[in-house]
Amino acid sequence: MKNFAYHLLAIATIAIWGVTFVNTKVLLHAGLDPLEIFVLRFAIAYLCILAFSRGKLKSKSWKDELLFVVLGIVGGSLYFLAENEAIGISYVNNVAFIVCTAPLITMLLGLLFVKDIKATPPLIIGSVIALIGVGVVIYNGKFVLRLNPKGDLLALTAALSWALYSLIIKKISLRYGAVFITRKVFFYGLLTALPVFLFRPWSFPVEGFARPEVWMNLVFLAVIASFACFFFWSVAVSKIGVMQTSNYIYLNPVTTVIASALVLDEPMTPMAYIGSALILAGVFVANKLEVRR
Repeated sequence: MKNFAYHLLAIATIAIWGVTFVNTKVLLHAGLDPLEIFVLRFAIAYLCILAFSRGKLKSKSWKDELLFVVLGIVGGSLYFLAENEAIGISYVNNVAFIVCTAPLITMLLGLLFVKDIKATPPLIIGSVIALIGVGVVIYNGKFVLRLNPKGDLLALTAALSWALYSLIIKKISLRYGAVFITRKVFFYGLLTALPVFLFRPWSFPVEGFARPEVWMNLVFLAVIASFACFFFWSVAVSKIGVMQTSNYIYLNPVTTVIASALVLDEPMTPMAYIGSALILAGVFVANKLEVRR
């Protein structure tokens, strides 16, 4: 496999993002609002990236700057707020499954709008196998279709926004470095989320940040899952292509299940093992592409 190190980088990023569900759940139980978690996460991450990106602040053109605004929205404020709100009003299983359709949506959008992206048999077959595996892990053999139109639409919005993020970041990475892109995403993601406080004022008390379970999980989400992982994701997309990188999103439920078993004492069931095996097989098949995309 070409660029093996970058494939490992993408896998490591997804593994960390899979764990963040547990970190977020702990913070929600501690009393933080989803909007507060996102703003704190991106604010700390932005301060971190400033230490490594002290060069130019402006893009090469106003069109590129506009693209960075869009990246900040679809990869930051819109994605996280849509996903968190969906979890609050819909069934978690529905949300998790719909969000994991992001690679399929990325593929469909790529086929429609990106000339050099083509659907190969391994990509299609592998994607379907991995998606079936995601369903097995999430629903754990107890599938019950329970629709919640508003919540499910928000989850679909999150999946669509991440697909757009992946495609746009591939285009913009041809002209800018990963550090510059990551800094822009954090800035505009944070900036476009702040107006929401006009409708949902801050409520978490300042003294609550002294609790270890609060600040430790926030530091992990901000420094590792945001600052480091957004940078790693940008590098992976630029090196191995948007389609191959996006397919690793299917691995997300695997690390979530493992982290839940270790931290939240939620047991790994036989169906979780079977689903995880299907996901791994599907990702392996999907990423056996002849040409880098």
